[in-house]
Amino acid sequence: MPEGPEIRRAADQVEKAAANRPILEISFAFEHLKDYEEAFRGSKIKKVDTKGKAMLIRFNNGYTIYSHNQLYGKWYVRNAYNYPKTNRQLRLAIHNEKKSALLYSASDIEVLRDEEVLEHPFIAKVGPDLLNDSVSPGDLVERFKERRFHRRKWTSLLLDQAFIAGIGNYLRSEILFVGGVHPDKRPMDCSEEQLKKMAEACVELMWRSYETKGITNDLELAKKLKAQGAKRYEYRHWVFNRAGQPCRIDGTEIIKFKAGSRRCYYCPTCQK
Repeated sequence: MPEGPEIRRAADQVEKAAANRPILEISFAFEHLKDYEEAFRGSKIKKVDTKGKAMLIRFNNGYTIYSHNQLYGKWYVRNAYNYPKTNRQLRLAIHNEKKSALLYSASDIEVLRDEEVLEHPFIAKVGPDLLNDSVSPGDLVERFKERRFHRRKWTSLLLDQAFIAGIGNYLRSEILFVGGVHPDKRPMDCSEEQLKKMAEACVELMWRSYETKGITNDLELAKKLKAQGAKRYEYRHWVFNRAGQPCRIDGTEIIKFKAGSRRCYYCPTCQK
């Protein structure tokens, strides 16, 4: 499932290809949206925002297209009307004279008036998007201490989109490792220094993953391992997907376990 950084990169691609260019055609796969197609003809995309794993394509005609990739959704940006060879189902197509932005396999697509966006059920409850909103580590520390969050385990909290938007399974393990926090802990169990480290890890790793197309490991170490012939999956992360391998810090064997039916990884000595 794509996480916040992957959606933000897709949004960048869509915006670059389609912003400020007259729309030739928009087509929806779903019948209940087809009446909107004519309303977009000749309009222009002003901006493409994200809220975690949701994308908001904002037009100059007063409408916003909301989409959520869910498990299998995928955006393609191609030359105009040049469709990829894929078994996926096309759900949304946005065409201008030069480019087409194509969303496949996603079923959560809506057309909203601009004034309706903040009332959308997902948007109304989702937490801050670290790649789209102005959020500092200090802001996050205060959020960690809120009554609705501070008694919950980090492993469930970090996947709750109402807590922080866009964190998914690989980022969960990586943030806990860089923050030096054991997966069984809760914010209320952590010292002020640990809360600060967790906040910094959330911001740092979200941005690092966005800027490097998914690398959360130390960048110098990743570069060194790559130069030694390591494959991408071997140098991409600190602990995620590295069960049984030595910790990159102290050599302790990385442990894999299930948290909320999803795999999680940690180092038992770095994260006591």
